[in-house]
Amino acid sequence: MTRAEIHEFLSRLREIDPEPTTELEYTSPFELLIAVILSAQATDVGVNKATRRLYPVANTAQAILDLGEDALKRHISTIGLFNAKAKNVIAACRILVAQHGGEVPNDRAALEALPGVGRKTANVVLNTVFGEPAIAVDTHIFRVSNRTGLAPGKDVRAVEDRLMRVIPGEFLLGAHHWLILHGRYTCKARKPDCPKCVVRDLCRFKEKTVGSA
Repeated sequence: MTRAEIHEFLSRLREIDPEPTTELEYTSPFELLIAVILSAQATDVGVNKATRRLYPVANTAQAILDLGEDALKRHISTIGLFNAKAKNVIAACRILVAQHGGEVPNDRAALEALPGVGRKTANVVLNTVFGEPAIAVDTHIFRVSNRTGLAPGKDVRAVEDRLMRVIPGEFLLGAHHWLILHGRYTCKARKPDCPKCVVRDLCRFKEKTVGSA
């Protein structure tokens, strides 16, 4: 896409949703961090279902350590890979308590040092909680960026780097959420809803779906 097309593309997504945010439910930086850790290979709906049970019981690093790994597993057992995730959450909570006073650090290196936290999770926290212009490239953003021609790349890091280069500054804070939601509800993997897409005319996807007669 040209610079003008990228501006128009994002302007239209912003018009639909002027103040985008994550669909994960949270009331504190810590709750979001744990929700994002749990969301790996899981849906936001599934994570919210589990955290609605967990957070009334334990929603701080120390409270989860007091709860213990076995009890934590019971609260998140409906989520895929819950055994491994529980182990990571407990380990991350230990570090948060020991090194950060139980608070979520506003620092990429410190975030990525936590078990279960990679670049994508760190980007979500930095963007959503701390208002930093970061883009967490998940399967939705990777697909939308390549399919539309917004920011083609062979892997998630290449797409992230390109998005950060081509997206105008005024859109950087919201781009992460706009692209995820567009991929989740319109530019879907199996059958994109091209007839209802607000950026259809800007999109480079050659196999656009058509509306029913």
